[in-house]
Amino acid sequence: MCTVCGCSPEEQHHDHDHDHKHDHEHHGHSHSHGETETARKIAVETDILSKNNRLARENRNLFFRKGVFVLNLVSSPGSGKTTILERTLHDLRQKFRFAVIEGDQQTDNDAVRIAATGVPVRQVNTGAGCHLDAHMVSHAFEDFNLEDLDVLLIENVGNLVCPASFDLGENHKVVVLSVTEGEDKPLKYPAMFHNADVMLLNKVDLLPYVDFDAEKCKEMARQVNPDILIFDVSSKTGEGMSDWYEWLGAGIRPR
Repeated sequence: MCTVCGCSPEEQHHDHDHDHKHDHEHHGHSHSHGETETARKIAVETDILSKNNRLARENRNLFFRKGVFVLNLVSSPGSGKTTILERTLHDLRQKFRFAVIEGDQQTDNDAVRIAATGVPVRQVNTGAGCHLDAHMVSHAFEDFNLEDLDVLLIENVGNLVCPASFDLGENHKVVVLSVTEGEDKPLKYPAMFHNADVMLLNKVDLLPYVDFDAEKCKEMARQVNPDILIFDVSSKTGEGMSDWYEWLGAGIRPR
């Protein structure tokens, strides 16, 4: 259950009194409660997103003033986000100044892996929450001196639904999809792929061994977002990573 946006299915209560009342009102006002409840949920969701967007604008303005390039990496669990980050940091840490915010529901396993690269990292555990929000990020980067950073990388919680709706103040959302997942993910989760500017198709070294049509997957991604930029990469072998690095470097503002 997401305790932040309430995206879990509504609990159903089937006590005797409720069922009796429902039967009694079936031809009367049975729909009014549902309509009221729906309106309330929409109002709450709108309020949550409005507050988040205000904080995201504040984050974005601060990042701009400090000259920090911010990327929000999103994906389903197991796509290889952390391994991509590790390789990126290992290859580019002598060229650019990085910091990382790691979002997970539990554990600091990924943060420990990132810390091993020598790059500053801040762990954010969301508990039952299924995404980071702008408020969490604003507190997380308090641990960093933004004046000393070129790039802030945010690894979001593994989830292709809720993170699509929550702006963190980033320059770009980068969605990671691996060839070990379904090639139709872009159509199943269109909001995420529509809101992302970049897609990293990861684990392409496994293409000879899996039933995955890479071109069909890219076509589906472009159906949802004609402007999405796609890089074929392997965080294990390094294939395609240079193109990703070139794009990343181009987004960094000169000091």
